[in-house]
Amino acid sequence: MSDAKKLKVLQAYDGELIEEVALNNWQAADVMLSKAEQLYKDRGQWLPAYRRIEILKKLQSLMQEKADEFSIMIAREGGKPLADAKIEVARAINGVELAREEIAQLKGEQIPMDLTAAGVGRLAFTVKEPIGVVLAVSAFNHPLNLIVHQVVPAIACGCPVIVKPAANTPLSCLRFVELVNKAGLPDGWCQSCVCERDTAAKLISDSRVAFLTFIGSAKVGWELRRQIAPGTRCSLEHGGVAPVIVAGDADLSKTVPSIAKAAFYHAGQVCVSVQRVFVDNTIKQTFIDALKAIATNLKVGDPTDIKTEVGPLIKPGEVDRVEQWVNEAVSAGAGLASGGERISKTCYQPTILLDPAADAKVSTLEVFGPVVCVYGYDDIEQVIQQANSLSVSFQAAVFTRDIQRAFQSAQRLDAAAVMVNDHTAFRVDWMPFAGHRTSGLGVGGIPYTMAEMTHEKLLVINGID
Repeated sequence: MSDAKKLKVLQAYDGELIEEVALNNWQAADVMLSKAEQLYKDRGQWLPAYRRIEILKKLQSLMQEKADEFSIMIAREGGKPLADAKIEVARAINGVELAREEIAQLKGEQIPMDLTAAGVGRLAFTVKEPIGVVLAVSAFNHPLNLIVHQVVPAIACGCPVIVKPAANTPLSCLRFVELVNKAGLPDGWCQSCVCERDTAAKLISDSRVAFLTFIGSAKVGWELRRQIAPGTRCSLEHGGVAPVIVAGDADLSKTVPSIAKAAFYHAGQVCVSVQRVFVDNTIKQTFIDALKAIATNLKVGDPTDIKTEVGPLIKPGEVDRVEQWVNEAVSAGAGLASGGERISKTCYQPTILLDPAADAKVSTLEVFGPVVCVYGYDDIEQVIQQANSLSVSFQAAVFTRDIQRAFQSAQRLDAAAVMVNDHTAFRVDWMPFAGHRTSGLGVGGIPYTMAEMTHEKLLVINGID
């Protein structure tokens, strides 16, 4: 660990120093990799399933004891409102339980061998083995739960894992790894590496890494995929520009609050945040009025205040960017139903844009801020084409009371998942969660990640009479 460099971790809301964290240089990272590789190669040191179950059960208990501490930490370093941070911690604890229970499903199957004469006298079956050293590169927006989704499956599968947290939010990760070790995981099986980009790049391209799990922007993720060593597997979770279709028969009393929550939750800093809302013109103005009533009354400010509903963006530069995108859209003809101004260096008003141009940044790129775009439509077939027009493909939604329209829209929307009468940010941690096309590679969700962190070995036994 380098004595020369420290990372200053600041509160997202006001920039106040929380803690200084030592940065790992390449020499330290190299030692971590060597230790992890040695553990994996020495099969005598592999942890049996019952030990992994015991460790994760203890970890769950330790996390529960520290739940309030984690919640405050998430609010301070990441800017997520405390009420939502508490929910994140609960999800993270449940994620540990899910992984622990899924260990029992890490099993193979018998392969019939006497289907032809060539296989007669043989017995064959598969077993699941850990894939090898896992490198987890995480994002800032869910600084505990994302770590759980990337690290705990590796522990459950028996893989040594090194986790690099986001530079803005390393504290939740560091505390989590401390608890993992306190729960009884032997030294070297789970290591945290807070480092600069050059060190991270060397880690990612190292041939000792068997599996890379990355959560972050598409630009970075696809570039990292080009850098990984031959034989290294990977999963990439990027973002989207989530489309929502609101049909003329939608129940607006339920639809609008759902969309508002998913558009402004965590100041829009969610990979499946509602961004593009296509509303039937027959109800468009009613929809806008209802959404505006919610947006203008949201409490924006200090995330450690339990009453705050929308916190800051992760850093002031992101406020500058969001402000620029909104101003560009308005200058090009978009209407402004609410918001459109910064509140402080770190906070931006919940903003509703009306019919921005199809080629505007807010219509084509992930805003990752508290901005939602509302477009009117007359022809649902045409709007589905518009929803499908981008290179991203993650979660989408349709609100309607017509079951036929629901199924037809779900079938035609180019999305990894389509929610009917629910917002695009809906997720439970045992369901598959994946971006298609430029939105990602591989499948998230605790059981699915565990499947990707194992491989099957076939055993064929001859001489069975």
